[in-house]
Amino acid sequence: MKGKSKPPWITWRRLSQVLFLLLFFILFIKTDYNGTDEIPYAVNILFRIDPLVAAAAMLAAKAVIAILLPALIVVALTLLLGRAFCGWLCPMGALIDFCRRWIRPRANQPRPGLRRIKYVLLALVLTGAFFGLPVVGYFDPFSILVRGFATSVYPAANGAVTEFFTVTYKSAPAWVNAVTEPLYALLKATILPFKQKLFTLSLLSLAMLLAVFALEKLERRFFCRNLCPLGALLALNSWFSLMRGRAADTRCGDCRLCERICRMNAIDGEKRISPEACILCMECVDRCPQEKIAFGFDRPAPKPAFAGMPRRTFVAALVSGAVLPAFLKTRTIAAVPPPELVRPPGALPEPEFLGRCVRCAECMQVCIGNALHPAFLEAGMEGVFTPRLMARVGYCEYNCTLCGQVCTTGAIRPLPLAEKQKTVIGLAIIDKNTCLPFAKGVPCIVCEEHCPTPDKAIKFRMATVLNERGESVRVKQPYVIDRLCIGCGICETRCPVAGRSAIVVTSAGESRHPEIGGGY
Repeated sequence: MKGKSKPPWITWRRLSQVLFLLLFFILFIKTDYNGTDEIPYAVNILFRIDPLVAAAAMLAAKAVIAILLPALIVVALTLLLGRAFCGWLCPMGALIDFCRRWIRPRANQPRPGLRRIKYVLLALVLTGAFFGLPVVGYFDPFSILVRGFATSVYPAANGAVTEFFTVTYKSAPAWVNAVTEPLYALLKATILPFKQKLFTLSLLSLAMLLAVFALEKLERRFFCRNLCPLGALLALNSWFSLMRGRAADTRCGDCRLCERICRMNAIDGEKRISPEACILCMECVDRCPQEKIAFGFDRPAPKPAFAGMPRRTFVAALVSGAVLPAFLKTRTIAAVPPPELVRPPGALPEPEFLGRCVRCAECMQVCIGNALHPAFLEAGMEGVFTPRLMARVGYCEYNCTLCGQVCTTGAIRPLPLAEKQKTVIGLAIIDKNTCLPFAKGVPCIVCEEHCPTPDKAIKFRMATVLNERGESVRVKQPYVIDRLCIGCGICETRCPVAGRSAIVVTSAGESRHPEIGGGY
């Protein structure tokens, strides 16, 4: 626009997006082990202010969750200003906007009918949460964003950086290492994780995140316009917002610039700005040749049309969310829980845990031992991406309580260290067919050595067995004392047997359902 080299609104919005995106990355990096058993920052603030997560978690819990009440601030902001959160604060929206340089839509043809999808998803998420079909973690933008970064992007970036500095350390001349080694030390102390971690479903989490950006090829802010249930919730609130945009003016003539540049297709052919769709990016205000577009607290007339969704579709979404949970209870998993599904210490009883967990993966990121991984179908289709212990990969550190500290919704209760150390999450079982002292007469005390409980849960009996050469030898054969084992899994992690461990942790006897020997 002539005479406006620095559009003020666009500049302020981009500055806001950069600052909140920077805040997101800082808090994300701080969601990692820092040498102490305490998280000093509110690293989960993004989920605390997420109205969709708050509504779904409270509906699932049938109770008010105090830590999620800050989400009311975003609701109040929306009632005052409209969907400013989506345009100015949301880190997912900021990343989408910043990637536009590389991902441009083929044609910005509006698809108003697709807008209704987000309302269907919103109805399904909230109704399902109340009746026992927890799916908010599959659609909430912050869950998709944080999970993708925590289980895929961040570990991959750390691996690439570490590999680079390993090559320079081994192959580069001394003068290069004089620069690279201090630089690597600085990165390790600031932005790189405590240790390299591996996760199951990392590629699936990455694919879901990338899909949000790939959809930009169809139209700008496709996810925000059509799929985001959080956006739908804010759109419903913004319909009652006090501040509205006014675009229509007789001097506009045939100019359609504001319609063409609107990233949310919020301006219709009659120059009416829909508060439901508008995210207050202010690009139309700054680029209007007549400078006639403005936002204020008066109500423009006529009112723009509300996209909403057909009554039948709305009812179908509600019914689906209410009826589908009944079918989930017909599966064998409801009566015979899989023994490999070991939940972190402090996890609520399984149905309540599934209802509250938003699949954000913050507990997995902060886990010192790389013990927590996204579940696939072990907990059913509604339990995908929920945390489970994979003791062959990593173990639950005996002196760590971090996973409960970062859980926003209380799906994992924060436990004092003394209580955590007594919390039983599973039970170790020895496989005598592969355990070295049993199967081959080879001395091995690794599991007992690493058992962290003050009174070892793994002890020995002396036995005389034949080794592989047919010689009679005396060896210590381990056995597990059930009442002492807490299921931390370090014995399985450290077991020297190749492949499947000779000692395996199952969910048997876990504290949250001790009356059920086989798990929850």
